[in-house]
Amino acid sequence: MSGPGTTADQPANFAFSAENVERARAIIAKYPDGRQASAVMPLLDLAQRQEGWVSRAAMDHVAEMLGMAPIRVYEVATFYTMFQLKPVGKHHVQVCTNLPCWLRGSDGVAMACRDELGIGFGETTPDGMFTLSEVECLGACVNAPMVQIGDDYYEDLDPDSTKRLLKALRNGEKPKAGSQTGRQGSAPAGGPTTLVDVPAKQGE
Repeated sequence: MSGPGTTADQPANFAFSAENVERARAIIAKYPDGRQASAVMPLLDLAQRQEGWVSRAAMDHVAEMLGMAPIRVYEVATFYTMFQLKPVGKHHVQVCTNLPCWLRGSDGVAMACRDELGIGFGETTPDGMFTLSEVECLGACVNAPMVQIGDDYYEDLDPDSTKRLLKALRNGEKPKAGSQTGRQGSAPAGGPTTLVDVPAKQGE
């Protein structure tokens, strides 16, 4: 298996840790007999959380556990973009550049990432701390622009807040996920409104 999103440098084998073997068995047990293949995505996710990416050896191991043809597991792993088929940095910074984020300033967020990290899309910092990727819609359009780092969404970004976020991660801090402007959830940027409020004119 090869392609633009994979690497030729593959480990010879893969095995779940003892703890993850138990987790894998618990996941498989959720599905009826003969339907174990339905566990393929959570098991690939488990492999990625263990190793940081999904190697071919990990896919083969998942296929064996589930009694699937390896090609069926490859098809899943290569279709869904959340599976990383080559090593990534400790912090995988995924910048959404789809239309809503672009309209709200994702170009500036992407440039801030490049400036702060010294790398471009598809690259990893020499110390292995950060990988920078350009991605399509992540489903947080109302809080655009945003990035996903690991499992966390960081929203309502601008160049300055993006750089602060990356500096905090580099320093070993755990920035608060969600809106970086302090708004609660997806509340209107100007604060809560009601159906009887008169909307302010643009620019006021």
